[in-house]
Amino acid sequence: MARVLARTCVDAVQAVGGFAGGIYLRSGAEGPLLLAVVSGLPGRLFRPWWRMQVNRPYPVAEAFRCGQSVHLPDAEVAMRRFPQLMAGLPFPFGSFYEPVMAGAQRFGVLFVLRPATPGASVDAADRERLRDAADGLAEELAALTGAAEPVSWTGDPVCVPPPDTAQGAREAVERLTLALLSVDREGRIRYVNRAAAALLGHGAPELRGRMLWQAVPWLGQPAYEDNFRAAFMSREPVRFPARLGRQPDAVWVAVELYPGPDGVTVTIGAAEPPGYPPGTVERPEAGPGSPADRASALYRPVSLAIALTEAVTARQVSAVVTQELLPAFGGRQLAIYLLNERHLHLAWETGFPQGFLDRFDGVALDVRLPGVETLTTGRPMFFESMEHLAKAYPGIPLDAHVGARAFLPLIASGRPVGSCILGFDVPRGFSPEERTVLTALAGLIAQALERAQRYDTEAALARGLQAALLPHRLPVRENVETVGRYLPGTQGMDVGGDWYDVVETGDGLLALVIGDVQGHGVAAAATMGQLRSAVRAFTLGGGTPEQVVAGTNRLLIGLDPGQFASCCYVLLDPVSGRARAVRAGHPQPLLRHADGRAEVLDLPGGVVLGIDPGATYPVTDLRLAPGSVLALYTDGLVEQPGEDIDLGVERLRAALAAARPSPLTETADRLIGGAGGSADRPDDIALLLASRSDGRTAAKG
Repeated sequence: MARVLARTCVDAVQAVGGFAGGIYLRSGAEGPLLLAVVSGLPGRLFRPWWRMQVNRPYPVAEAFRCGQSVHLPDAEVAMRRFPQLMAGLPFPFGSFYEPVMAGAQRFGVLFVLRPATPGASVDAADRERLRDAADGLAEELAALTGAAEPVSWTGDPVCVPPPDTAQGAREAVERLTLALLSVDREGRIRYVNRAAAALLGHGAPELRGRMLWQAVPWLGQPAYEDNFRAAFMSREPVRFPARLGRQPDAVWVAVELYPGPDGVTVTIGAAEPPGYPPGTVERPEAGPGSPADRASALYRPVSLAIALTEAVTARQVSAVVTQELLPAFGGRQLAIYLLNERHLHLAWETGFPQGFLDRFDGVALDVRLPGVETLTTGRPMFFESMEHLAKAYPGIPLDAHVGARAFLPLIASGRPVGSCILGFDVPRGFSPEERTVLTALAGLIAQALERAQRYDTEAALARGLQAALLPHRLPVRENVETVGRYLPGTQGMDVGGDWYDVVETGDGLLALVIGDVQGHGVAAAATMGQLRSAVRAFTLGGGTPEQVVAGTNRLLIGLDPGQFASCCYVLLDPVSGRARAVRAGHPQPLLRHADGRAEVLDLPGGVVLGIDPGATYPVTDLRLAPGSVLALYTDGLVEQPGEDIDLGVERLRAALAAARPSPLTETADRLIGGAGGSADRPDDIALLLASRSDGRTAAKG
């Protein structure tokens, strides 16, 4: 499989004039995407991007989730759409991301990097070439799946060596007194002139074919890595000072990088010592772990801050910390405790033995534990080994005998929020830079958690308000059965302004109402309550359907809540089945006939409520025959991100046609069940069904 991936990657890069590319594959049904193959980039420099969580706001993840191409012609477009990507790779480059899928099977994502083309859209021919490459790969992977071979990836990526195209005037270069090396796009030295060989103290044959950072170790310090990333990701020359060796008295040199489509030219010349040399050059021993890990940690404050702005609940904040913070520092365990009434309660854990942390749940602030004292003192605590932790806190239960731990106070604007524990499987030191970064990140996490706690309080209030305003039971009428359902959203503020109602009029008619207030939270729920009351008042006052909706529209404008709402209102005669319907910017209702045929009713409508005080709302005459079912719903039931709403309406129509008309409660549960099982539902849902029969039936709440 690796050979197939490598061939596709190289061919795709060449087809669209790129300088690098790669392929991400699934690591399992629920696991992250892993970089399987990379060409044109030194894999070592890009270790922080080897793993990609599918739910994160990165182009690779979006292409995989949505099954659609992502084209970013330049850094400006990339920054606007994917700021987290540019936080770690702030260089001028263009990039394409093509999902690799065959039918319902999604294998991964093919990506290509190439020079930026500011102001120019991606050529249609290039789009087609990349799509063809991804489709061809998908066919081959599907064939492997059909042969019962697993199509997933584990371990590190395979780095595909680019072809050696070094040609030209080597004799002229040999005459230069300036040290010069040619490095391919994998980072391997392809050519060394005499001056470079003399400067580095090795012969040209010994240097050729080796990775630059292995052959020239002093160039592999973290302080220089971002310069090399810039050269490999763009066409712009890069210049920086470097120390010729790791000794404090080593000579300073000027390093210049000149990137091209097939490699990078490196020159090394004399230079004066810089006024402010990079800190990791002054202390090259600072910080354990690989240089890529330390570089990744440098970017995490920006990347994590952006991710935390999207997290709303405490659980979402904790998940972001797990995905962004642990990989940056090589951590394996994470625990977050939140403060409530002077006790710390476990809110999130991962990586610890099952049940181990339960003994610390609810611990008081006067107990001598590192997770408590880091909060009460406001001082982060770092233990380079479990022995150090056990010595500092004799008798403390340990989940492992080998490893390291960091305890961070979560304090937001001087207010204690909780504490965070980071665990590592092996002993390790914590450099001054890492301690500073971790402490700063703890502050960001604390602010996000404090915001999440405020959200939880408002959400609880909104849920209570929503529950109080929705009808607890629907009227029981002869010949008509009604069933209502409501589901809150699972993303963001989980209570919105969707509502339904059934109102009995004085002359024996039934008003079936459904509506959707724009927005979520307490304000939307409050507006919903006002609209529901208004519809009831106008209905009980004897208003016609058009008068009820027009009057509610004017009332909403008069209230001026800064919100608008959609609505569908049907006035039904239970005896004859005749009905008059009005629609204000709401999805079209569905009607299932007694013979099982279901259709989308084409009701002419007016604008949404709250926009135009002079809006008019046309009335449509309908008839519900015995055995028919009328379905009113809000858009949360049929909308999915990145999909045309008409597809969702068609799915609902087909489900209504396939459902048994009785009992109506089962029909309602079936229609709403698919959406209710989704863990990623951004909007709330309301559903109201009405069915006519010849006998007396009871309404269901």
